[in-house]
Amino acid sequence: MDIPAQPADGLDLTGTRPVGGPVSVAWREGTLTRAKELESLCAWVVAGNPGANAKVLAEGAIPGHLEAARQAARGDKLDPRKRLRLFRNGPLIERAMSNLDAAEAQLLNIAPAEYVLGQLPCLLRHVQVHLVRTDPRRQELERIARRLGVKDPDHPLVPTAKDGDLADRKRIVDEERGRIVTAVRAAGSAALREQLRVRSFRNVLVATTLAMTLLATIVALVGLFSPTTIPLCFAPEESGQAVVVCPTAQSQPFSTTQSSDAQPPAQAGDIDDFVRQTAGRQDLLVVELVGLTAAAVAAAGAIRGIRGSSERYGLPVVLAALKLPTGAVTAFLGLLLMRGQFVPGLSALDTSAQILAWALVFGYAQQLFTRLVDQQGQSVLDSVRGADNLQPEPTPP
Repeated sequence: MDIPAQPADGLDLTGTRPVGGPVSVAWREGTLTRAKELESLCAWVVAGNPGANAKVLAEGAIPGHLEAARQAARGDKLDPRKRLRLFRNGPLIERAMSNLDAAEAQLLNIAPAEYVLGQLPCLLRHVQVHLVRTDPRRQELERIARRLGVKDPDHPLVPTAKDGDLADRKRIVDEERGRIVTAVRAAGSAALREQLRVRSFRNVLVATTLAMTLLATIVALVGLFSPTTIPLCFAPEESGQAVVVCPTAQSQPFSTTQSSDAQPPAQAGDIDDFVRQTAGRQDLLVVELVGLTAAAVAAAGAIRGIRGSSERYGLPVVLAALKLPTGAVTAFLGLLLMRGQFVPGLSALDTSAQILAWALVFGYAQQLFTRLVDQQGQSVLDSVRGADNLQPEPTPP
């Protein structure tokens, strides 16, 4: 639910501006909290460094970025408005993340050297998580960190670093501030691109799930309105007698041979006539429900392989949802292949229970296809870096 927007009146030097909210989504709460934190830090920097350069950023750029992030968190209406804009969560997340990153980078440009020194271990970790080892911006920040005496287990400290000389370290920060900000901003942009890849993959999965759901619905409707168009019926034959077996009913035995006076009286007729008489409107629907149930069991079993993720797009949920309509469709297609004698020896099922049992098997068999999608989804999630998931390094030639 949208909440009223607050006027953007520049930097809050008094600290009285409220955080905002509460709002209904977790990432929105985090955005409001981070915006307030950066605003307070910016006010502290201006109070201690009232220079012209600091005021330019503190009175113009930084408040603008923070207000844009707050607008995204509040879900303000589009300007200009668009009637058909239904799904805004992804663009709003991108707006919030990019503006918070920009505000933080601008804050580093005007912050005192002592503040940058205190933040350097965190900034170094952020850059190492999101930029590859061969990135020159990361290499520059690692070099600067070694000069400033920030310990990195992968690199020895520069022998000339003066850990105890604060003035010298502050001078180095002032000299290298541009490179520090550039590396941090690049890492923020890389993190945003990782989120965008997850969002793009999520959108593909949602579209595929909707398409499979629509296909399963169409098949069920065909069965309801025209049960003989795609009948999933079998006609096992034994000793000249056959029975039409459908998912929900079966016919009386009938003769498949020419009648004669020597034969006992038996019902005879064309097999297609018995199929039309036996096929029910709910046959395809029942088959798809059984396949969907089996797919739900497979989705529940796949939960054991899902690892927690802090990404905001609910990718594991979409991966599980894809299995349900896929199971319904594979149950239908599997029985259709069996009816077409595609599988030798399994072309004549004897009872309705056997048909439904095979529908259960084919519904669960969707795991063979969706497992590959699950693996790709986990790879996409792994591309979103975390504290324990560093950027993979290039393999040596």
